[in-house]
Amino acid sequence: MPGTAAVRVWSVTLTELRMFNKGWGMRPDGEQSTAPAGSGGKPYSAGVQAAALAGFLLASLVVAALGGLASAANVTGWYAAADKAPWSPPNGVFGPVWTILYAAMALAAWLVWRKRTAGTRQAMVVYAIQLALNLTWTPVFFALYPALGTAALWLGLAIIVALVAAVTVTVLHFGPISRTAGLLLLPYISWLVFAASLNWWAATHN
Repeated sequence: MPGTAAVRVWSVTLTELRMFNKGWGMRPDGEQSTAPAGSGGKPYSAGVQAAALAGFLLASLVVAALGGLASAANVTGWYAAADKAPWSPPNGVFGPVWTILYAAMALAAWLVWRKRTAGTRQAMVVYAIQLALNLTWTPVFFALYPALGTAALWLGLAIIVALVAAVTVTVLHFGPISRTAGLLLLPYISWLVFAASLNWWAATHN
């Protein structure tokens, strides 16, 4: 995402959060941000919204932590000696990037959840599916390689390709409900495509 677009996305997001903290429940354009007309639900209270945001962040944290546990020993094990793609960044890059992406992912889900539109439930379902695929990829790619060899890397590639598709569907569901939420997931898709290219190289060269 170009720098100016990223600044704009975070500016809109911070504006929504400031409005939430003030209890307005309104979008910057003046539209109601929770329980819009025809949704059949009352706006969530500030306390419920804060708890939900914490819950989405916690879910991302759990997925990140479990992935870290699955990869920790193997990053300095077989992966350290593996044939990696020439465009593979230093290992120290992955942690900060994933931290930002997990936070953006949680915030995007929260922005959609609080709208309570007719499509919110389905959007949350596809979000949960991509989160489950995300959780699955790391253990398969890193932890199963010592036991399965190259087969684990090909299985990991299949999972991450499915993950890219699932996140794309998630964006298509999020975008109409919250444009900001949809934009927040675009860097995530870009990084997954990049990660898939690293996975492909590993599978074809190890």
